[in-house]
Amino acid sequence: MTNKFQLSVVVPIYNEAENVKELHQKINSACQNLGKTFEIIFIDDGSTDDTIAMCAGLTPLKLISFRRNFGQTAAFDAGIKNAHGEIIITMDGDLQNDPADIKLLLEEMNKGFDVVSGWRWKRRDSLMKKIFSRTANLLRKILVKDNIHDSGCSLKAYKRECFEDVDLFGEMHRFIPAILKLQGFKIGEVKVNHLPRIHGKTKYNWKRGIKGFVDMISVWFWRKYSGRPLHLFGGTGMMLSLLGSAILAWMAIAKIFYHQSLSEKIWPIIGIFLILVGVQLFVSGLLADIAVKNYYKNRKSMNYSIKNIAQS
Repeated sequence: MTNKFQLSVVVPIYNEAENVKELHQKINSACQNLGKTFEIIFIDDGSTDDTIAMCAGLTPLKLISFRRNFGQTAAFDAGIKNAHGEIIITMDGDLQNDPADIKLLLEEMNKGFDVVSGWRWKRRDSLMKKIFSRTANLLRKILVKDNIHDSGCSLKAYKRECFEDVDLFGEMHRFIPAILKLQGFKIGEVKVNHLPRIHGKTKYNWKRGIKGFVDMISVWFWRKYSGRPLHLFGGTGMMLSLLGSAILAWMAIAKIFYHQSLSEKIWPIIGIFLILVGVQLFVSGLLADIAVKNYYKNRKSMNYSIKNIAQS
């Protein structure tokens, strides 16, 4: 299907009644200044204030309303799936992202990137939020290795083909660049403005931080073992089983050759426990290997992505 617009701006909103009109005006102005055809998509994530009412009369606007609060990742997924632009721009609905920076994202994308992520190099957040964010960024650099400074910044630009085989769950919107990098897309980054929140309350709390960490582990697993889970579970299981076997052999030698009493020693129990856990992990690895192969088979894809096939 031919794309209808050059740009789609996707914005999840939740209890942002005081921000939506100004946000829409800024996005509309920024896109008009670019001279490109565009659409603006707001996804109301079950707001309980007057957010939907404040969207009345705004044009152009596609408003997607959830029946209840499903979370920011679900809102991004719904907005992206209903977008028809060649390039999809995502941002937050709290006016802390500056729509004028869309121009910077597109200029960087013209250098050959498939994804360009904003980098809020001068954060305008509370101290606690900065601590959470920097801790998360440190863990992300260790586990995910997406080579960008600020994965948590929602202001990003994507080529439409990036989302052909991507579904978002949990708090995965923070790790979209990492997921796309796994598929071979080229990721770029550019410094953007970060404005202080003037209206409304932040939706970020420690619970979202924990959920984000769990999703980070999921991305780490897919980055390292998506095509070979048996190497992780089976390898760990074999190591534990060998360790348990070594302990039992040591206990057997002590009993047979040195006549030591084992009735009051805990090591035989530990050895048997390690062997049993090792066998369970190995079997889990086999089952995970089967599940992953069926996953790719059902999607009619493989754990690699072909950029181009040239024939001469």
